[in-house]
Amino acid sequence: MDFKYIFRWHLPFLLLVLFAFRAAAADTVLVLGDSLSAGYRMAANAAWPALLNEKWQPQTRVINASISGDTAQQGLARLPALLKQHQPDWVLVELGGNDGLRGFQPQQTEQTLRTILQDIKAANARPVLMQIRLPANYGRRYNEAFSAIYPKLAGEFSVPLLPFFMEEVYLKPQWMQDDGIHPNRDAQPFIADWMAARLAPLVNHDS
Repeated sequence: MDFKYIFRWHLPFLLLVLFAFRAAAADTVLVLGDSLSAGYRMAANAAWPALLNEKWQPQTRVINASISGDTAQQGLARLPALLKQHQPDWVLVELGGNDGLRGFQPQQTEQTLRTILQDIKAANARPVLMQIRLPANYGRRYNEAFSAIYPKLAGEFSVPLLPFFMEEVYLKPQWMQDDGIHPNRDAQPFIADWMAARLAPLVNHDS
């Protein structure tokens, strides 16, 4: 029997099986966010989660489930279907900014985010929480109460707390849209790399 002949003809099949196995075993990161992650006023494939997904294929899938304008409550309402559909290993929660911009009571946002973290854990996924900060013109007292939500919940649930990436983007006016709130398309590669550096150790991605 010519084993070299058999191996040569079966090699493509073996490689296909190996690739399919790796794809099936790939970790999935679900991004549950608002306009800061949805790619506000740009094509979806230009937003940082799409760029990170390209960067991390095929080892790790990044699914962007962010919707511009979403409050924490709206994210919570969408979460059960997203967990069922994608069965993610990790869920990055980037929500609460619209709650703050609309002046919601911090206690209300805190409770909604708490329920989001509970639901993620109940689905056997691992949450990652992003710190959100508001513009200074919302007042020191409100800003401090709002900002305190995130480290409190991260400690309560023993989940990683990522810094707010917009604090880096604000430093570059050329990366901001004319509304002064949202990052533009030029900022997306920076955000993708910034997030990759912080998420890779958590999701065990070989970067």
